[in-house]
Amino acid sequence: MTGSGQSERARVVIAGGGIAGLEALLALNDLAADSLDLTLVAPEPDFVYKPLTVDEPFSQTPAERRELEPLARELGARFVQQPLAAVRPDDRAVALGDGSELEYDALAVCVGGRVRPVYTEAVTFWATNERLEIRDLLEQAAASASKRLAFVVPPGVTWSLPLYELALMSEREARIAGSGEVELLLVTPESAPLVLFGEQASQAVAELLKARGIGVRAGAHVSEADGGLWITPGHERLVAGAAIALPVIDGPAIPGLPVDEGGFIPIDEHARVKGADGVYAAGDGTSFPIKQGGIGTQQADAAAEHIAARFAGQLDPRPFRPVLRGKLITGDETLSMLANVAGGAGEGVATVDYLWWPPHKVSGRYLAPYLVGATPYQDPEPPGRSLDVEVALPTEWHREPMALDPYGPPPDG
Repeated sequence: MTGSGQSERARVVIAGGGIAGLEALLALNDLAADSLDLTLVAPEPDFVYKPLTVDEPFSQTPAERRELEPLARELGARFVQQPLAAVRPDDRAVALGDGSELEYDALAVCVGGRVRPVYTEAVTFWATNERLEIRDLLEQAAASASKRLAFVVPPGVTWSLPLYELALMSEREARIAGSGEVELLLVTPESAPLVLFGEQASQAVAELLKARGIGVRAGAHVSEADGGLWITPGHERLVAGAAIALPVIDGPAIPGLPVDEGGFIPIDEHARVKGADGVYAAGDGTSFPIKQGGIGTQQADAAAEHIAARFAGQLDPRPFRPVLRGKLITGDETLSMLANVAGGAGEGVATVDYLWWPPHKVSGRYLAPYLVGATPYQDPEPPGRSLDVEVALPTEWHREPMALDPYGPPPDG
């Protein structure tokens, strides 16, 4: 930091205009606005609230969008619409897509991962910007010999909840349309539905699926060969008139930053990138195995607190201690689930109460209140009801991230 006035502030660049990037920007503005010169860099002009795109095929209402330039300006930051091309940690500089460069004193990389379809014989949700035409797929399934619409979690997907939402809302859509002849089948590598959330929560989801007439094939890995989808174990052909799958996520593999074999960025408990001084990372692009928006906000908070403590002081930065929260959209019933697996607190419970406030789809400490125009809550005591999931993950899962098995029950302690 050199010069006077604005240049005396630490230059902090936030790369990424998604959930983790906005959480980092909001947190840094709250914690150390007077000490930081903030720049938000993103390839697109808008923030899209991606978790709610799951509702678009059914409500025909687009997910919430916010223009990034006025949002950044409101928070005292500069916005640069360019993709992040490379990082030079030794020079403390980033290269952007147009060939320009930005110098930084601290960098928060929140660019996310790269979604990739696994199957050609299934429609992949989130793989493109095209709307999922659920009514067409229901009609296609109804017209087929099998009368089946399949929902497939590919091997390697660690956050499967959106596919459960699609299945549940598709059942409601078919019921309203009088398409009772369509069979819905969810095929997943998980040992039980959403088993990562604990036995009781998983059982509650299984009962909900059964009550809605949705079949489940758990412990099933689907591959593609000979123009069809095949289930193992057993090498059984998945017969369906139509299929919907989630994409897998590859790491961003940003030139200049260390990455693992999948292209993901390794971070420590303060979201610092290992081997790159002054660089932090949060979100789906990190090596933490669960790729979920709420996890990304917690990583962004850890990074923001460490950056604020470094340049503004008067703050003891808290480490990243992941708590998995999710709101399941069903179209009908509501169900809340809690499983504290960090301290061996039992099997978890199922309830109808809110688990955070405000009860937004993503429970970011700063992002959720910002989107509803409320004040951030440090220790919320939420009223009311929603369909929420909360799991406290043991710290060892972060230290040894690949030891996490997202298809099996969580450890006891």
